[in-house]
Amino acid sequence: MTFSVAGAAISRLTSMALSCTSNQTMIAVGRHLKFRPTAVGGAILLVLSLALIPGLRAQSDPTGQRNPIIASAASPSYCITAHDLGKLYVGLTNFGRLSYGKEVFYYDCFTGGRIGECQYPKASTKIYLYNGGLWVGGVVGRDTLVSTSVEQNTFSREFHPDAYPYGLFQRRSTLGPTEEMLRDARSEQDLITTYQDTLTSGNAYPSFDQIEGRTHQPLGIEVRQESYMWSYGYADDLILFNLKITNISSQEINQLYAGVFMDPDVHRYVVDFGATLNFTPAKTQTGGRDDIIGFLKSYPVSNYNQCEFEDTVNIAWSADMDGDWLSSSGLQVPHVTGIRFLRQPRDDEQFSFNWWVPNVGTVFDFGPQYRTNYRNLGTGFGQPIGDRNRYFLMSNGEVDYSQVLTGRISVADPLWMPPSSSNARSISRGADGCYLMSLGPYSLGPREQVDIPFAFVGGESLHVDFINAYLNLRFGNYYPERYLQGLNMGPFATNAAWAARIYDNPGIDTDGDGYFGKLRVCVLDSSFVDGHWVATVVDSTYYEGDGVPDWRAESPPPPPVIWIEPIVGGVKVRFNGYRSEIYRDFLSGYVDFEGYHVYMGRDDREASLALAASYDFNNFDVFAYNPHKKPAPGYDLTGVPATVEEIRCRFSDAADPCNDTLFHPQDYGPTNPYRGARFIDSTLYFLPHDNNVSRFGIDTPIKKRYPDAVKPDADHPITPDMMTEDGYLKYYEYECEITGLLPTVPYYFSVTAFDFGSPKVGLQPLESARLLGLQSAYPASSDDQLDGILPPVYIYPNPYRVDGGYRDGGWEGRGHPEKINDRVRAIHFVNVPAKCTIRIHTLDGDLVRELHHDVDPSDPKANHATWDMINRNVQMIVSGLYYWSVEDENGKVQIGTLVVLM
Repeated sequence: MTFSVAGAAISRLTSMALSCTSNQTMIAVGRHLKFRPTAVGGAILLVLSLALIPGLRAQSDPTGQRNPIIASAASPSYCITAHDLGKLYVGLTNFGRLSYGKEVFYYDCFTGGRIGECQYPKASTKIYLYNGGLWVGGVVGRDTLVSTSVEQNTFSREFHPDAYPYGLFQRRSTLGPTEEMLRDARSEQDLITTYQDTLTSGNAYPSFDQIEGRTHQPLGIEVRQESYMWSYGYADDLILFNLKITNISSQEINQLYAGVFMDPDVHRYVVDFGATLNFTPAKTQTGGRDDIIGFLKSYPVSNYNQCEFEDTVNIAWSADMDGDWLSSSGLQVPHVTGIRFLRQPRDDEQFSFNWWVPNVGTVFDFGPQYRTNYRNLGTGFGQPIGDRNRYFLMSNGEVDYSQVLTGRISVADPLWMPPSSSNARSISRGADGCYLMSLGPYSLGPREQVDIPFAFVGGESLHVDFINAYLNLRFGNYYPERYLQGLNMGPFATNAAWAARIYDNPGIDTDGDGYFGKLRVCVLDSSFVDGHWVATVVDSTYYEGDGVPDWRAESPPPPPVIWIEPIVGGVKVRFNGYRSEIYRDFLSGYVDFEGYHVYMGRDDREASLALAASYDFNNFDVFAYNPHKKPAPGYDLTGVPATVEEIRCRFSDAADPCNDTLFHPQDYGPTNPYRGARFIDSTLYFLPHDNNVSRFGIDTPIKKRYPDAVKPDADHPITPDMMTEDGYLKYYEYECEITGLLPTVPYYFSVTAFDFGSPKVGLQPLESARLLGLQSAYPASSDDQLDGILPPVYIYPNPYRVDGGYRDGGWEGRGHPEKINDRVRAIHFVNVPAKCTIRIHTLDGDLVRELHHDVDPSDPKANHATWDMINRNVQMIVSGLYYWSVEDENGKVQIGTLVVLM
């Protein structure tokens, strides 16, 4: 028997894929083999798409170096997954693309779930990106070559991942839960993938250079794409990326530029995800056709006391022109998203920002260009056609004006080429445009590498009302400067500034060379000395890092260690907060622990967890009147929260201020400020920081387990009597009893730690993740409480009725909406030994199912077991009378009956 090389490659790859992922359905679609997920025991299996590739050749040469002119030996394993932890939701591919437009991939290659278009905020059906991705251009020999992951309205691919499984994403997380995911994690959601532009034959998605008249010629590069996302309030509007671009060819790449292309198409839609397997969300009437694109160089993000500073953000942005206002429901797409590079260009680097509105006609195909450097890009001055024109845009060094200003560019403009008079105003009022941010040049010899860090940033409420657009851009009005002034750029600029701070932490000497970054100094007071003013009170703050990337976000204190102990009708939550209370904030330098929250819920979803108890320090925020505050005089939050004792020592007028028990901060609020004799030029008021529930067992159900325990410090070194039997410091031990719970249902519990934030740098209080350390228990007596003697075993519900409405009442199936009723039914066995065998028989003595219950006795669910009413032949049982038995490891047996009415 004979077969082709391509056939052999596909045969081997298919066998490998099937051996790795059995229980998959293989569907032949044209030239592709697609593996669709099938449900097996409730699990969704991997989605794999394989292309049949004729005439493949090996990718490696004898030296072990990759050759850009030789194709891959196996079919690429194309994959899409998503960043979905924060507000900004976006799909990522392992071939360099953000989102996917009308691509064929709708399924997450890890979960099998659907991947939607880029939404902001997540689950809002507000779309802010059609697609985007990486462009890389350079000069190889005499050729100018550009490799792109996406272009407008084309879905050719010039980057490709390795074959399965190496081309798939790696996932890491500081939340775990496994050691493998924790290892080297930088954020709560790391996604890492690698792709190359070396494929020259067998590409199922080929591209063609219309200018050169040839198929795509690769540069010979490999890109390692790392992206990071956090759920913290100050960082959940951004995703950070680092692109490590390596020359894997044998030739030098000169004048290399890297760019990020974006085709926004801002619009809204509502999709019924259950209606069809393949959905293509349609734009609204104006969706994506009235976008505006602009560039924000700087913004007054930082305000310290009476000083206001401009932060350089250099961010490209796109938004709907008017926010799509509806009289019935207000602004539909009021937000803004954009791209920024995370470090300022060095002296040897050049930065470019270009936007354009593509069209098939030369007159209407437009993008800004300098007079001294303009050229026809293929069909006009807008859409770049072919490698030469793409490279021209990437390397032109221009920073374009905002799109709404297009109508201001006249034929006499000394810098910019004018747009066509017939469409200038139209473009100014919004159009279906694209933009490209580029950085370079770099020279890369074989195996040399360059890093391109950038951020995808969202900002809420760019449009605060619809009047701005209507007064300044609609109905014949054209006042673009007023329109831009009417946009609320504050949240967007703040998020962009935070992206850079996470990339390179201000005030942190990462490489230990003694340099901590750039410092701002705000003069708070001065004196006239020897004929000139001298600063006497100053406040200094770092606003940029030391130039060495940190990729580190400000995080809350780690959660405490938690134990759950069932009691009759409730649970006892025990936790130890040593790690939480000694954690030092790396930006402010404070030990900023503030308190604990105890959460309880009926299932393991974060949305189901409700606050059951709180504890936080008894402290106050101090607000001081600032006559220089902008835009009007007012009060500023000063410093960090202060205790009552600290406030008395600082502000009381008594002879012994620290012991002035008559001075109460709560007596002085915004309507009744404090003016002390010691500070005649200061007006202050105080507000409780959080709830100030700090009296253990009085205004909070949380108690100290060892109220007389001594806090270890320099005067009290740790001794054995300061430790619990299981090795934890007694001083940090707490407990909280939650009662009045039903013994027949499981409850979930977690304890979080939170801080007081960093007011000086605008950081709100942060709380550890609620799902971290989540534990569940049934409110019933544990084995230990009963000295190892359990009461008789009982089961519920008995009888079990199919019409009992157990799922509707939340007794079964909670947290598993994807499963049908017959796969969430449950019979509960209560008071079973931690190690036992449960058997269910018919009246005739036939064994229906045998369950082996073997749980650590310390587990809060050790004395509880469930049966899913599935027999040993994996079938749902039928109506009837059944016997059950529970046998412990000593041979003791308990027997009972069960009635099932199906």
